[in-house]
Amino acid sequence: MFHANNRKRGGPARFCAVVLALTLLRTASAHATTDLPEKTFAEDLNGKQLDPFSVSGGRIVVLVFVRTDCPISNRYAPLLQKLSDKFRGKVDFWLVYPDRAETPSQIKTYLQDFHYSIPALRDTRHALVKRSQASITPEVAVFNSSGRLLYHGRIDNWYEDFGRARAAATTHELEDAISAALHGKAGVLNHAHAVGCYIADLK
Repeated sequence: MFHANNRKRGGPARFCAVVLALTLLRTASAHATTDLPEKTFAEDLNGKQLDPFSVSGGRIVVLVFVRTDCPISNRYAPLLQKLSDKFRGKVDFWLVYPDRAETPSQIKTYLQDFHYSIPALRDTRHALVKRSQASITPEVAVFNSSGRLLYHGRIDNWYEDFGRARAAATTHELEDAISAALHGKAGVLNHAHAVGCYIADLK
């Protein structure tokens, strides 16, 4: 009789333990899902929605915010193309155009004029701007293979101020951030103020 009563008491206790375990499992799963970065859609030059992080295949992602009429953006074109070539296969570079007034046709002409082979996106809703905490063109954002922002800001310190440049850059923030990301390390800086043209707010 004693053993029978003991089994009856143990049944509800085991049931409660199972329910508790399942509840904790669901909660952990929900938190894990919440921690994953949301999809960040922009448009390619054919008007198709595209999330640069979803197509990266686990590579480092570098977003470069530019404008076709920003003179500082234009002067960085050779360096940006050089860095893209240097890290090809390990890092995905994207040129991001946040100004809705710039048409796909204008951007395609710009890419040809400045000899870019880096793919371009139009971010007219500023989804990538917000995720990158960008406010200037040119400005860059470096994300690790999990889509976490590691660095955002200037490409290097070539420009001291608008219209005032050094003979050559003495610091190389973008390249340093990429190298750190490839080695699975945090860079020395996570932000450095960029010099250029402000990104206008959406109206």
